[in-house]
Amino acid sequence: MLDGEKNIIQRAIRGESSAFGQLYDHYMPMIYRFVLLKVGRREEAEDLTHQVFLSALQNISGYKHLGHPFSSWLYKIARNSIIDNARTKKETIPLYDLDMEPHIEPAIEKTLDLNKEFNSAMKAIGQLNEEQQNVVIMKFIEGFSHKEIAEALDKNEGAIRTIQHRAIIKLKKLLSV
Repeated sequence: MLDGEKNIIQRAIRGESSAFGQLYDHYMPMIYRFVLLKVGRREEAEDLTHQVFLSALQNISGYKHLGHPFSSWLYKIARNSIIDNARTKKETIPLYDLDMEPHIEPAIEKTLDLNKEFNSAMKAIGQLNEEQQNVVIMKFIEGFSHKEIAEALDKNEGAIRTIQHRAIIKLKKLLSV
């Protein structure tokens, strides 16, 4: 969470562009990463992330703090943008065909091994259903709590734990093959 976030949000709601800029600077990297992991192409992820923040800026006056993190609201916008984008195009890109590299700088041998493991993990995540992918990305890549994920995905915490549990079981099976 951003220091003084409630105050910054209130200033952004009142139309202060520098306050929204602070929110953008803080949340853009994690929203971009989430979108990139879902769509698999950098250019498309950049466009969608731009759309997410444009939508957030246009709708911030309607934002109400209901005890949920501001990031949950942004993730809802991102998820809906990804869904809308998928509906408008026929081509789908499997999650494991991402054009991104893990940020690793050890010796070349270790890097090659880690790249292989990373690609295997991404391929396995790509075989999960949409809900499971969202939960795995938000929990293990973004580090969200079950409560934050539940709020972003409009589910209760028990449902998130069940989805996560099933996803982990499926991932273990896929990765042990």
